[in-house]
Amino acid sequence: MVVWAASKLAGVAEVVVEEVVARIPFYADTSTTVPVQELRRSVETFLHMAVDAVARGQANGVDLAEAREIAGRRARQGAPLPEVLQVYRIAFRSLWKAMLDHERLLSQEAPAALLDAVTTLVDVMDQHAVASTDAYREVSASMLVFQSRRRSALVEALLTGHPTPDSGPWEAASLLGFPPGGRHVVVVADTPRVAEEGLPEVEERLAERGIPSGWRLTPAQQLGVIGLRDEPVDTVVRVLESIPGARAGVSPVSDSVVDAPRSARLAQAALQMIPALRSGVHVFSASPLAALVVCSPDEGVRLAARVLGPVLALPADDRTLLIDTLWVYLEQSGSADNAAPFLYCHPNTVRYRLRRLQDMTSRHLSSPTDVAELTAAVYALRLNPGGGAARTGGGAVGVRP
Repeated sequence: MVVWAASKLAGVAEVVVEEVVARIPFYADTSTTVPVQELRRSVETFLHMAVDAVARGQANGVDLAEAREIAGRRARQGAPLPEVLQVYRIAFRSLWKAMLDHERLLSQEAPAALLDAVTTLVDVMDQHAVASTDAYREVSASMLVFQSRRRSALVEALLTGHPTPDSGPWEAASLLGFPPGGRHVVVVADTPRVAEEGLPEVEERLAERGIPSGWRLTPAQQLGVIGLRDEPVDTVVRVLESIPGARAGVSPVSDSVVDAPRSARLAQAALQMIPALRSGVHVFSASPLAALVVCSPDEGVRLAARVLGPVLALPADDRTLLIDTLWVYLEQSGSADNAAPFLYCHPNTVRYRLRRLQDMTSRHLSSPTDVAELTAAVYALRLNPGGGAARTGGGAVGVRP
């Protein structure tokens, strides 16, 4: 029986390949996945292994090195593991059917040798499946690590503005799977502990909504670039806020990946605006004035000291009260009535505080130029709470988040 089976392996392999191509979609397009000749060789390798084991009467001692090599190659080719194992199940069944049909021609009852053969074949199939699975998983894990490192490097290239020698920011964005056009936001999140993700599974959560992203982890922060099509930034914010304990800053939407380094600075500034020891997600203002202050922080500190110097020299509580009042008033489009509820006081109290601030700074909220200077000064204080106070000898400025 063994001699007969060995002589028929080429024909059995051909039957197996035809069934595999017909039944398993992955193998159907042999021009782009596994070439048919390669598939046939791997089937023949398995069949020879099985027949040799039957000839020896045992599965122990089977050389599984080639089985592991084939499984690793399939992993690199992107073949799903269940489909890889299904090929060998088809091969096992085809070989067994051929042997059984042959014996039936010789005898009405299956001889003991045939029963022993099937036992050995099942053992070989089991060992082969275990070896293939282990090798496939090892290669897959290695590929995942490689892909993760590569994506991290691409994110680093975008955020630093230093692309690889053979590609620029547009190529890096394309390799990350971003949509064409370059519309994106950058996210910077604190890590709860050293090198621990502050936004675990964020890439998967965004992907579930069809939003591609790339991430990089440093000892203190987790940084990400998120590609957008038509999604509003609020969609990203909701995903981030759904992660318990998230503490993250988000840049305004930018229309070009070339601007990713600038977006990273704005996201970092947005993170700094979240009060210490609190979680939350803060989106940096889309105001060009705020971005200008971030891009020139030292000048922002000087501006705050020059514009708000007398206010910064006040005792801490009094200083914070006036600056908070100014900030909320500006946030509410210059309306004392709208600002009052946020400050827990009467609109007339808001107006009184603002008059006091105007008198101290010699700047008036009716003057566009003065309003621009006051707004820039408050932005600078929010980004660097102690900066302006340091120039005037006062303590750190507490600004409403």
